[in-house]
Amino acid sequence: MSKKLNRQFLIGKVISNKMSKTVTVQVTRVVPHPVYKKRLKKYKKYLSHVANVVPDNGDTVKIISVRPISKKKRWLVTEILQKSKIMD
Repeated sequence: MSKKLNRQFLIGKVISNKMSKTVTVQVTRVVPHPVYKKRLKKYKKYLSHVANVVPDNGDTVKIISVRPISKKKRWLVTEILQKSKIMD
């Protein structure tokens, strides 16, 4: 019996790739203010494991939740959705 796992996924931008096999991904979401209803941007950073794709700074990537890899890593970069336009 094979079960299909419905894993949580997020889309964000790589802001640091200085570690080995790890990148920092910043995920942005827009939420309305509870009283004034103005739309506010909220940011959160995730440490993500890099296995077979190697993203650069500024790339937009898709990350999925996986079992804990280390103390803070619980995400895996699965694909690069858009390459960064800024050349270093």
